[in-house]
Amino acid sequence: MSEHGWRTGTSTGTAPSGPSITLSKGRSLKLPNLNNMFLPFFRSESHQRPTATFNSWAADNCSDSKSHQYIHLNVMDLPTGMSGTGGGSPTLLCTPLMGTTVDQMEFDPPRDLDVLIKSSPLPTLVTYRPVWEGGQYEGDEKKRQDALRLAMQLGANYIDVELEVAHEFNNSIQGRKPDDFKVIVSSHNFHNTPSIEALGNLVARIQASGADIAKVVTTTLDITDCSRIFHITIHSQIPTIGIVMGERGLISRILSLKFGGFLTYGALEAGAISAPGQPTAKDLLELYNFRLIRPDTKVNGIIGKPVGHSKSPLLFNAAFKSVGLNAVYLHFLVDDVEKFFNTYSAVDFASGCSCTIPHKEAALKCMDEIDPIKIGAINDIVRRPDGTLTPFNRSLNGSATAIGSPLAGKLFVVLGAGGAGKSLAYGAAQKGARVVVANRTFKRAKELADKVGGQAMTLEEFEHFHPEEGMVLANTTSVGMKPKIDDTPLSKCLVFDAIYTPKLTRLLREARDSGAVIVYGTEMLIHQGFEQYKNFTGLPAPEDLFRQLMEKHA
Repeated sequence: MSEHGWRTGTSTGTAPSGPSITLSKGRSLKLPNLNNMFLPFFRSESHQRPTATFNSWAADNCSDSKSHQYIHLNVMDLPTGMSGTGGGSPTLLCTPLMGTTVDQMEFDPPRDLDVLIKSSPLPTLVTYRPVWEGGQYEGDEKKRQDALRLAMQLGANYIDVELEVAHEFNNSIQGRKPDDFKVIVSSHNFHNTPSIEALGNLVARIQASGADIAKVVTTTLDITDCSRIFHITIHSQIPTIGIVMGERGLISRILSLKFGGFLTYGALEAGAISAPGQPTAKDLLELYNFRLIRPDTKVNGIIGKPVGHSKSPLLFNAAFKSVGLNAVYLHFLVDDVEKFFNTYSAVDFASGCSCTIPHKEAALKCMDEIDPIKIGAINDIVRRPDGTLTPFNRSLNGSATAIGSPLAGKLFVVLGAGGAGKSLAYGAAQKGARVVVANRTFKRAKELADKVGGQAMTLEEFEHFHPEEGMVLANTTSVGMKPKIDDTPLSKCLVFDAIYTPKLTRLLREARDSGAVIVYGTEMLIHQGFEQYKNFTGLPAPEDLFRQLMEKHA
């Protein structure tokens, strides 16, 4: 792709195409029409002169030099999505629609801005980001600002200008601003997220520059960095956009409605993100129920590292929506569990959490109460109304029920002695099975085996283990293993794999090919979900819905 060019967009295959805009030289651009989900939006980008990108919804712009048009989700679209003390405006949603050819990307502001802005059925925001603020424009600064002023004159509703030149730009338009025109003054930090004091001073500088709206974009090193951005958006005296880039900053984007953010961003598709950690617009609306989030929404989630693969948000958010619960369930990419709970200590934040690897055991140290079944690992956590944290291990019921086969008297071999392995071993022992624990280190295997009255061995020793007929093999390790099958065919065993991504793991595939009965890890996830949902809400889980979703998406 060259430095100059026209980048247009494509919509998802489920949406009919919308109207087209005809530009000079006979060029035309088809606008998407996505039934109140995807709406057209513009964006421009260039090194020496503006280029443009059409977008659907609106676009995240941390490092962009683009012209944006944002969808304005009004109060009817977002009935409770009002900004907090700093704004009073509905939260906006923005998504980019990227072009594919150099020919489509040719763009000249005097020639094409008039068409782009006046043909749009939506409010328009124009940004033209220079390289010194993370964008791509390297041309003359006066020409860059001239393009922004031209956009204002042609009817753009918003201009995004950098703090470094905000005074200059605002002075240049003094007395000429239309009544419905607003200036967003932005600052981008690509290294970290400063302290609350430093962020407060930054917003004060932005406000003093004459900004109508402040935009603060930082980079996350830890998920707790988002708390400082939440603080800023809530307490700012002017409408504020607060975004923390990176996977750990995902919650800052989804919870903008809860904490009064003026704007959030979602990509049209996973391959078209305009900033690190940006979710798709479809995920915002359909996975996280973005339109239903309010300031009093309870925040639940799954704590882990990695965690993005988890299907739990899919199950829980659909379940919450089906019964009208004011709650959302998120992916929490957590490095330090204790720091996470100490930072997010409000009763309505992390009010119900699933806990997965590698934090199942470490999280115990953060709890105020201990479940009667003290197995040394956590599967879910509930924050009580008084703020205390209570852990549970619902895997005991979930794992045994998922396997489905009567276990009394059977040989039950567990691969792995971590949190999931402990749950399976205890659950099987409670059902009367003879438990064998195989782990990479013999010490951990023996510790668990001793607690359940079982036998211990290393994974290396298990390579030479000969199964018996009717045995249950349950894997919880990231790398599946299988025993020697010379004497007793695996076909006479039941094989379960707690790993559910992919659904058909290598172990399950090889076991199936050998004729064994297999049980997918999704079964354990579903049954754990039943238990966790009841624990989080006090209500019975919508079991049919959980199964339908897993069947469709696993």
